[in-house]
Amino acid sequence: MAERLRPLLPESFALHASPLARARLLAESLGRPRLDERLKEIHFGDWEGRSFTDIGSAIDDWAADPLGFRPPGGESPREMAARVLQWLAEHGLTPRTPDAAGIRACPPLPDALVVVAHGGPLRAIAGHLLGMPPERWIGLDFGCGQVTRIDVEDWGTVLRWFNR
Repeated sequence: MAERLRPLLPESFALHASPLARARLLAESLGRPRLDERLKEIHFGDWEGRSFTDIGSAIDDWAADPLGFRPPGGESPREMAARVLQWLAEHGLTPRTPDAAGIRACPPLPDALVVVAHGGPLRAIAGHLLGMPPERWIGLDFGCGQVTRIDVEDWGTVLRWFNR
């Protein structure tokens, strides 16, 4: 997978990854990643590894509040997004308040940033950078082993390509 992805990456980049094996192993095959707990997938607590049948009618509670519901012992999508966006802000990627034209510009990155993570954190990063409301982030369906390129310019962000 790394050999297929490598030509799609910038020549020079800072590599960051979730420490969970399914992301970390790919990141390590691409370089020397900086691992960060905040890039982990959402924690489903007592629901981890269980089927929807096992969870039963509790799944209805999640459907009623998809951003705020927290499975027992886990975290809500909103809580997961908060930790991911904290990580993102530490890397200088917090969009400014919209200007008179409605543009939410970010400061340009000094170096390319490559993130190897999971669907939830990637949705939060991309959705935030693209100015999408959180309730629409679920529509960003990141494929396993795929690359998405978002360019951050001084005037805003551009989705160059998705799931290559």
